[in-house]
Amino acid sequence: MRKYLWAAALAALPTVAVQANTGVAFVHGTGQQSNAYQDYWTPKMVDSVRQGLPDPANYTVVNCDFSRYMWDQGAAGCLAGQLSSFIQARGITRLVVITHSNGGNVMRWILSNPTWDSRYPAIIDRVVRVNALAPSSAGTPLADAVMNGNTFERSLGWLLGYASDAVRQQQESWMAYYNGNYLYGTAGRPTLPRAFRSVVGTDVDSAVWDADSYCGGYAENVGLETTQWWLDSCSDGFLECASQSAAGTVWFTDKTRMAGREPLSHNQSRRPCFGLNTVLRNDLGQ
Repeated sequence: MRKYLWAAALAALPTVAVQANTGVAFVHGTGQQSNAYQDYWTPKMVDSVRQGLPDPANYTVVNCDFSRYMWDQGAAGCLAGQLSSFIQARGITRLVVITHSNGGNVMRWILSNPTWDSRYPAIIDRVVRVNALAPSSAGTPLADAVMNGNTFERSLGWLLGYASDAVRQQQESWMAYYNGNYLYGTAGRPTLPRAFRSVVGTDVDSAVWDADSYCGGYAENVGLETTQWWLDSCSDGFLECASQSAAGTVWFTDKTRMAGREPLSHNQSRRPCFGLNTVLRNDLGQ
């Protein structure tokens, strides 16, 4: 009789919910970064987005060498190390990862290859979704042009970092091979273990009289509009829309969510342009 009374008493106690501890990680694109907070994303972008967290201190800005192949210790190994340290230091139980450009490929390598590194499974377990801003999931013709050493090489150095391993990796035929053999999430391949949602940039504006053309840097947008001539009509100046849409699902295309139906150039998709930061901030509460 006594054990039934104890059971009834325990059942009457209020249920205490375990509070999730959400964090956000910002993962840069091609190139080697030592201060991506200042130089790649900018404080205005990062500090705006992280305000969507219950605890805005639960954020990290990754600094790795993404001039290397995605699986390299300087790339995926570095990313795994910094994400692991962040998760442990802040007690993160839910992690939203925001990537830009080739950073999406490095993150997708981790999600696709859990046995490659002993740190990967714990990271995957914490990730709830990846919001991939203009991911180069199927590569870009511009990488092919740089590697072929034609006139693009000098003019695209500021954008691609010249003929690095990461640029070589983003050639269209190379990404087709990786997608078909090592990466998940593209057509005909297994689905990724966590949501991978792309934000697709569809155009570039650089009219000197248009104030919107100055967001993210006017000179950069002029350069991206120039390179857009060698891409499909739907592109952000670096990546064609088909490449940005190749892995996971499309969360939204720029003009459907941005203020004034503005497009996002490849540079603007890592800046607080046209309300992008607000969309990402609000998503952290989901």
